Amino acid sequence: MIIMAQKYSFLLSVISLAVLSACTEQPANLQASSPTTEVVSATTSVALAPVAKKVPYEMEIHGDKRIDNYYWMRDDKREDPEILAHLAAENDYTNAQLAHTEKLQAELFEELKARIEKNDDSVPVKKGQYFYSTEMRGDNEYPIYVRSTDVSGTNKEILLDVNTLAKDHAYYQVSGLDVSPNGQLMAFGEDKVSRRVYSVKFQDLASKAMLPDVLEGTEGDVVWANDNKTVYYIKKDLQTLLGYQVYRHTLGTPQSDDQLVYEETDNTYYTGIGKSKDGSVIFINHGSTESSGVSVIDANNPKAMPQRLVQREKGLEYDASKLGQYYYITTNLDAVNFRLMKVHQDELGDKTKWQEVIPHRANVKFEGVQLFNHHMVYQEREKGQTSIKVRDLTTQKEHTLSFNDPAFSVYMYGNGEFDSSALRVYYTSMTTPGTHYDIDLASGKKVQLKQQAVLGDFNADNYASERIFIKARDGVEVPVSLVYRKDKFKKDGSNSLYQYGYGSYGSTMDPSFSSSRLSLLDRGFVYAIAHIRGSQMLGRPWYDDGKKLTKQNTFNDFIDVTKALTTQGYGNKDNVFAAGGSAGGLLMGAVINQAPELYKGVAAHVPFVDVVTTMLDESIPLTTNEYDEWGNPNDKTYYDYMLSYSPYDQVKAQAYPNLLVTTGLHDSQVQYFEPAKWVAKLRDYKTNDNKLLFKVDMEAGHGGASGRFKGLKDRALEYAFFLDLAGKNKL
Repeated sequence: MIIMAQKYSFLLSVISLAVLSACTEQPANLQASSPTTEVVSATTSVALAPVAKKVPYEMEIHGDKRIDNYYWMRDDKREDPEILAHLAAENDYTNAQLAHTEKLQAELFEELKARIEKNDDSVPVKKGQYFYSTEMRGDNEYPIYVRSTDVSGTNKEILLDVNTLAKDHAYYQVSGLDVSPNGQLMAFGEDKVSRRVYSVKFQDLASKAMLPDVLEGTEGDVVWANDNKTVYYIKKDLQTLLGYQVYRHTLGTPQSDDQLVYEETDNTYYTGIGKSKDGSVIFINHGSTESSGVSVIDANNPKAMPQRLVQREKGLEYDASKLGQYYYITTNLDAVNFRLMKVHQDELGDKTKWQEVIPHRANVKFEGVQLFNHHMVYQEREKGQTSIKVRDLTTQKEHTLSFNDPAFSVYMYGNGEFDSSALRVYYTSMTTPGTHYDIDLASGKKVQLKQQAVLGDFNADNYASERIFIKARDGVEVPVSLVYRKDKFKKDGSNSLYQYGYGSYGSTMDPSFSSSRLSLLDRGFVYAIAHIRGSQMLGRPWYDDGKKLTKQNTFNDFIDVTKALTTQGYGNKDNVFAAGGSAGGLLMGAVINQAPELYKGVAAHVPFVDVVTTMLDESIPLTTNEYDEWGNPNDKTYYDYMLSYSPYDQVKAQAYPNLLVTTGLHDSQVQYFEPAKWVAKLRDYKTNDNKLLFKVDMEAGHGGASGRFKGLKDRALEYAFFLDLAGKNKL
């Protein structure tokens, strides 16, 4: 199902971020009278929309019967010729319906691509005796991983050229590239299907020879023990795709001999692995939506077994960092918005020994900490805005780092050395391209290392960003981040409006820069991010008020933001467009059922729309991990509530906006058949002739196409769809 934010993969993502950065549809009444016993094949004329056959499938629970006419579209093996033919027919129909925009799509793709610097290097990050970075060259889709003995690039060594590995594959993704503590061996995971099941391979960096060891069916990451020959990795259940077993592998031995050191028996938990900053312990991280915990393994003992930091408890969340003999613990223990504690390593297992370092504050969310020999740096969020504070561990004096934009995002990354005198951060706003700084821990002075290059005539002064609050129907004020081009904007309701939202898993979509977005702003669009409930923009209570039995608040907030933005003159009520993906696709499905009249066009990417059926099926990947997010429909209270908003179940006979739906055949998070069924049902029910288009990437999964340029074609498709509807299809 939906992928959750991976807190331990941020360094790699930031490095990558630094590198990259008409016909109308047949009316519904005619469709309903068309034959529904056969799927339109890929060779059939695309003048008419594909009409899926109906095969009633009855499901009953809690005395309630539901009939799913399109359940037959599920094929876990992705091999059924009838289903593949139907998906191909959908692609043909979409291509035909958008044929008149092909030139616009091509021009947009070249426009998006032209803003990206082809030869681009990331900022080196120090780990051990080396500085690691990535290089992008020319039209390469993938990075080249390199390292050197100093920050200037002396004695540069190529570790991995992903372009060479990917050249014979339609999809290719590298994960978990990690070098042994002595710097001599390298591990990396590869996925050639986009199911996020990785094979881990190993290379001798001196000889460049690949080792015979291959670890199959893994999460893609390894953690090295300090003997430089032992690694820990997570193995997946290939049916549910849950990573639930931690194995220990010794190089030179078969995978079948690997030792199981931990097995997660509670299928509502995710499992992750990492290593302490000092390299002394390996962390096993246990995480569910409302509970979490940590176990530790001695990294110097290749036979050590895990020890719980403290026993897991329902509702208790914590993670840990280590400095010297103390563990620093970020926790919600008696602290809804979290606080920071510490405990001596000799007192593991007893949370009564935890000592408070940063107290809980009801209106400020504590978000994380970075530890250095002489300083502690911690991040908080107040009224939706992030702040970073530096505390001198000797004097206990503090200062807050300052930034200029009214709304921005800032992330700490690459801070792997305890003795560093500087903090590495990545900073961005909706008008400021991504910028990397080293900030002196004592003085707060910033040294800019790099800013994302935006080629062409980009000038940040041409754009303006605002942070406003909009009152929802229940009186709660919802933050909204806005950006527009100054000379194209009039606050008179004349601008087209693009509104984005997510609102699940506590994931906060902070305002950030997008060079692709300029193609909309330069054509007069106002771009808005609605920071709706279900995120943690206003702290943990903001999340709790948008999940399970309060999920409707997420949809209400998005709808109310739309109404207010048009009322206040930020957007034209007749030219409002909305987009969201994954759980944001569920958001799109819910709002077009509940307020379809507000939107001219909607893009729903890899949308999670069949909420009840999926959550009742524990064989579907990641389902059980989501009970604390959506509720367990085996409980009638949650079943009834989920059914009340489930986009697939709530499709009705009404006029719907123009709709572009995208998915990947190999999606492991939201299975392709959810949007396929949804589109088929919408075609049967909708009462107008607005476009309903379904684009299936037959080679990709949840994240779409791999490569830095291929993904831009998906963006160009969405933009062309919206621009055409807005009457702005001239370049």
